[in-house]
Amino acid sequence: MKIFDKIEEITDMEPTVVAMGNFDGVHKGHQELISRTVSTAKDTGMKSAVFTFSNHPRNLIGKEPKVKNILYKEDKIRIIDEMHVDYMFNIPFTEEIMHMSPENYISKLLVGKFNMQEAYCGFNYRFGYHASGDVETLMRYSMEGQFGLHVLEPYKLDGNIISSTLIRSLIEEGDMEKTHSYLGRCYAVGGEVVVGNKLGKTIGFPTSNLMLDDDMVSPPNGVYVTYCTYNGVRYPSITNVGVKPTIGVYNKNVETHIFNFDKELYGKVIRVEFMKRTRPEYKFNSLEELKKQITNDCISARAYHRQIKEV
Repeated sequence: MKIFDKIEEITDMEPTVVAMGNFDGVHKGHQELISRTVSTAKDTGMKSAVFTFSNHPRNLIGKEPKVKNILYKEDKIRIIDEMHVDYMFNIPFTEEIMHMSPENYISKLLVGKFNMQEAYCGFNYRFGYHASGDVETLMRYSMEGQFGLHVLEPYKLDGNIISSTLIRSLIEEGDMEKTHSYLGRCYAVGGEVVVGNKLGKTIGFPTSNLMLDDDMVSPPNGVYVTYCTYNGVRYPSITNVGVKPTIGVYNKNVETHIFNFDKELYGKVIRVEFMKRTRPEYKFNSLEELKKQITNDCISARAYHRQIKEV
């Protein structure tokens, strides 16, 4: 997949079939949209493309609260690439684009830059100045023969319309099982392991610590059954998200204990996938009480991992 990060890089494009949207999370609805785009491109001998913005439009406009990302940029690109898309237009949402009329957005960007012959979008796609362009606007241009238009109806699961907004809410509530169901994969955080207070090691449960990215949506404080991937190997693990109230005052972070693992990971890159929240974070009366609870948490997490393997 060829990625265009700047609008100036996009010149002399071949005819394209374009999937349009934010694609934050690349959830099951997004996957359906992209799959149909790729299929149409193959059937017509054109190139498939995904058009999205590298920053969320709402954050440039200055609306509060700030929209937090579900996926890291590199994960979003990887997932879309794995769907066999030819081009990704991953350009910044700028003041210039924000002030484009819907007509100019279509003529100068979609048709003029992307050479779009077929368009795929969701039922609620909006664009142009003050989001005044919508599916009906696209339909008028399509009826004039400028491009074909395919509008996907709401993608539902369990009676709910899947959306990035819903998935953010599920993550913030700690509902990792529904999040997995709607995304088609686990919610995950990753990064370089940082030095913690090393208390876990002294009480028999060494942990690898990650700082949370302020731009990313994060789960509530609590204990989670997780998988931790290091150096390409996926290990069963248990994770605490929180501020460690039993031992002091700390910034919220992610600490993961990997089962049957004795390597030192400071400075190494890991990825933690969240399977299930088992309890909130509590303040215990003593370290001994905390240690006893962690032991019980680990027993429960191991049982959950065994259950997954047996299914």
